[in-house]
Amino acid sequence: MSSKNKYLDLLAKEYPTIGETTTEIINLEAIMNLPKGTEHFLSDIHGEYDAFQHVLRNGSGNIKEKINEVFSERLSTKDRNTLATLIYYPEEKIKNLSETIDETQEMDEWYRLTLSRLIELCVYVASKYTSSKVRKALPVEFAYIIEELLSKDTSFPNKEDYYNEIIQSILSLDRAPQFITAISYLIQRLVVDHLHVVGDIYDRGPYPDKIIDTLMDHHSVDIQWGNHDILWMGAASGSAVCIANVLRISARYNNLEIIEDAYGISLRQLLTFAEMTYTQEVTEGFYPKIDKEEIDFFEEEIRQITKMHQAIAIIQFKLEGAIIKRQPNFKMDDRMLLDKIDYEKGTISINRKIYPLTNTYFPTIDPENPYQLTKEEESIVERLIYAFKTSERLQKHISYLYNKGSMYLTYNDNLLFHGCVPLNEDGSFMSFKIRKNTYSGKALLDKFEEVLRKGYLTRDKENKEKHLDIIWYLWTGASSSLFGKKQMTTFERYYIEDKETHEEKKNPYYNLRNDVTTCENILNEFGLDSTKGHIINGHTPVKEKRGEDPIKAEGRMIVIDGGFSKAYQHTTGLAGYTLLYNSFGMQLVSHQPFTSVKHAIEDEFDIVSTRRVVDREMERKKVRETDTGRRLTEQVKDLKILLTAYYEGEILQKIKKKP
Repeated sequence: MSSKNKYLDLLAKEYPTIGETTTEIINLEAIMNLPKGTEHFLSDIHGEYDAFQHVLRNGSGNIKEKINEVFSERLSTKDRNTLATLIYYPEEKIKNLSETIDETQEMDEWYRLTLSRLIELCVYVASKYTSSKVRKALPVEFAYIIEELLSKDTSFPNKEDYYNEIIQSILSLDRAPQFITAISYLIQRLVVDHLHVVGDIYDRGPYPDKIIDTLMDHHSVDIQWGNHDILWMGAASGSAVCIANVLRISARYNNLEIIEDAYGISLRQLLTFAEMTYTQEVTEGFYPKIDKEEIDFFEEEIRQITKMHQAIAIIQFKLEGAIIKRQPNFKMDDRMLLDKIDYEKGTISINRKIYPLTNTYFPTIDPENPYQLTKEEESIVERLIYAFKTSERLQKHISYLYNKGSMYLTYNDNLLFHGCVPLNEDGSFMSFKIRKNTYSGKALLDKFEEVLRKGYLTRDKENKEKHLDIIWYLWTGASSSLFGKKQMTTFERYYIEDKETHEEKKNPYYNLRNDVTTCENILNEFGLDSTKGHIINGHTPVKEKRGEDPIKAEGRMIVIDGGFSKAYQHTTGLAGYTLLYNSFGMQLVSHQPFTSVKHAIEDEFDIVSTRRVVDREMERKKVRETDTGRRLTEQVKDLKILLTAYYEGEILQKIKKKP
């Protein structure tokens, strides 16, 4: 039997009759003529859970836009804002309103009016989907009721009493709050068909774990790994140097709770070691970044974090030196600085220039063998590796990142990646040798992804270091598509005052991405049509207040990291870019800083968002023109071949007998 016949036999099991095959062809053809679903792009969330949640709940302003389209002529601005806030935070807003309305009758009237508005809005946002897709999205508890209400036809009065009685029963059974909550979340679900997270969920902000939990519950999402994400992926795989970097950054931004509370990893041994070993008070270089106006910390707690910060930083520098020694192909000898220190004079030699150190306290470094871990440091590292590899919640989250993530993604003619495609000064693709082979362009990113996956899969194997070393290189190496700089000057920023040494020269990509030809070459390299595709990029905060434009190369390149992280907002001048891509085209959305959930609910404060058209479709884009449409087109072709086989008797129908 040929492979074609085998395939048709398998297809016939799913569609065993002419009638069922014909029905599916009609169904798929109809779906392909629906408007393209809305894609929502976020990047560089950096643990800022509240701001992330708000942008996710409001669909980057998409919900308010739908409310305006339906109710702009009938509701005041205040009423539209109240409805929007209710949809974003239904439980909290209902509780807030119920505390201000005393009369039961008045509250029931509010419920009745609100239910009517929510149902009307839900009908509108559901209109671009098939009934089947909407049905699958319905909350289980109220699925039948919502489906009935969504099918209401106002042009025929025959069932008006039926619909009114449904609403009355919801009120009389005291289920209005639960029903309003369910339909609000359904509206959130329907305004965005698919979510893209273009890297950096972790570090800086306090709640990356909550962000992962939220994404795990999302109906349709993909993730392109960021440099901070792969650092945690390496740590969960057992990379000691990635673990040290994770702890150092967490200490620097005062987020050690993510390690201890969220992931249950004890830092007691590290704290005890730091307290006993680093007995001198260190300079402010290792003080955690704390907004003293917002958070009240005990002085003793700051002191402990500062000591742990320095202790883990020194461990990190030692571990990095060991990798650089055993991986000469990384060409990172200039990053070995502990042996360039004159410990007696308190100076360091970098590029034949002598710099004084701001901190000369190195109690664990042997000047004769500066990269050697002490026995206590070795014990700490071993215990931390075990703790990271056995943290159940961390492993669950990192496994999700591997399952849903990738180094890059081609999706609906667009190329999504977090950092860069490493380039040489002339615009050619930078090459990098991994073991015996040399890679560049798309092949390099594919190889990096292969190494990342093998590093996780082989985390309990003896030869895991060959993969884990490259994962660390992805964090800090010159040819890394995620780092995108010549070198990471972490040591200099801690120990040298002269800012000349702090410079981290960017890969030529970041200048060349303004050039149309460069962007077209990159799109072509990844198999996309450069005349209509876009590169959607994160990683580098867009300094809008300095005049930087997030839309580059005549629209071929869109950078959507505007600074979710509070640590960046003083330089970017805003709180993040997001991108929407619906059937009418692309819109770039810039956001002002999010204050608090309480402010959003009580004062009906929404993030002030500004939309900017990136690319407008000449004709409304349909599902047929998307990646999904291309897959459905192939399915229709196969089903038509099956249909012909039924008609010609090559395959017999399997008609079920009536009982």
